[in-house]
Amino acid sequence: MRKSIFILLVFLSHALAAQKIITGAEQMKYYVPLLKDKRVALVVNQTAMVGKTHLVDTLLKLKVNIKKIFAPEHGFRGNNEAGANISTSTDKKTGLKVISLYGKNFKPTVQDLSDVDIVIFDIQDVGARFYTFISTLHYVMQACAENHKTVMILDRPNPNGYYIDGPVLDTAFRSFVGMHPVPIVHGMTIAEYAQMINGEHWLGDTLWCPLIIIKVTGYDHNTLYKLPVKPSPNLPTAESIYLYPSLCLFEGTDVSVGRGTSKPFQQIGKPNFPDGRITFTPKVIPGVSDNPMYKNQVCNGFELTSFCNSYIISSKRIYLYWLQGFYEKSTNKTKFFNDYFDKLAGTDTLRKQLIAGKSVDEIIKSWDDDLKKYRQMRKKYLLYPDFE
Repeated sequence: MRKSIFILLVFLSHALAAQKIITGAEQMKYYVPLLKDKRVALVVNQTAMVGKTHLVDTLLKLKVNIKKIFAPEHGFRGNNEAGANISTSTDKKTGLKVISLYGKNFKPTVQDLSDVDIVIFDIQDVGARFYTFISTLHYVMQACAENHKTVMILDRPNPNGYYIDGPVLDTAFRSFVGMHPVPIVHGMTIAEYAQMINGEHWLGDTLWCPLIIIKVTGYDHNTLYKLPVKPSPNLPTAESIYLYPSLCLFEGTDVSVGRGTSKPFQQIGKPNFPDGRITFTPKVIPGVSDNPMYKNQVCNGFELTSFCNSYIISSKRIYLYWLQGFYEKSTNKTKFFNDYFDKLAGTDTLRKQLIAGKSVDEIIKSWDDDLKKYRQMRKKYLLYPDFE
């Protein structure tokens, strides 16, 4: 069938699977034979590891015919700061052409795919709608659907895959930091999300991307997975990843999330904030924060790592009290939000609710109906036991 999905399932009992997580990339016996006599492109970054070796190096040693690499935000080696344009280049180690999907083009062109039979997607996601790798996934799938190419997804666990929360995106606010009507915390792995992109016809009514999915073994949606490689320069720890869904909203405000410090996405503050318990001073860190907010200025604020471990993980909610509190204490509320906030939130409702003085409980309650509908949609595409 045209719309059938070729999924390689590796079944283990739940008890045995819980003993060890094995990523899709590590299960080479199931997918390397499928690459024989194929011209291969890879969408990868520094997280695409097979043990201690990068997937590209591993496949080259096995004589897989790799034609090129597609690089997402932060680049192939993951050493570019957020938002930095990535240029097409040649990888010094392998000599392979690296085509940027974050800069001039977000989507592979017809020419890019003309000498390719199959595209492998292996990138570690963190489960937040505004983390741009799922937008890259969309455009790769769309290009492959249009050009009759197959996408192979080597799946990886979602470290924030143990809950769902946040406002569901209003498509009027669609952007590269939010393309689909899903909540901020979507609770899906990359492969599950790819199935939803296909199944909900988000590529276009007549488009369907052929998928080969190599599942993770030993994973379910109750798993708290700590990443072996940091997924991007400013998410260096497990705590920063758990805090990210709550703190990234501050990137649409006049509050720093600690970029340019040793604890990005683990502390928040701004100059002259009256209630801060700590201080930090953002500095230029090449490849991590080249021009951080409040560069060389002392910021007053809060360090959140301990609170993350004691509350954020167990609460299974986005924590809005910090956002509400900083807005209420702002001495210039007209400049608190910037034009980016509604794109990150996926709606203008959250900003309007905060301005109107709605309580956190009222705001969270307003998400209920949309989240209920989303949960029903999401269930159709799950590959792993759910948390509910």
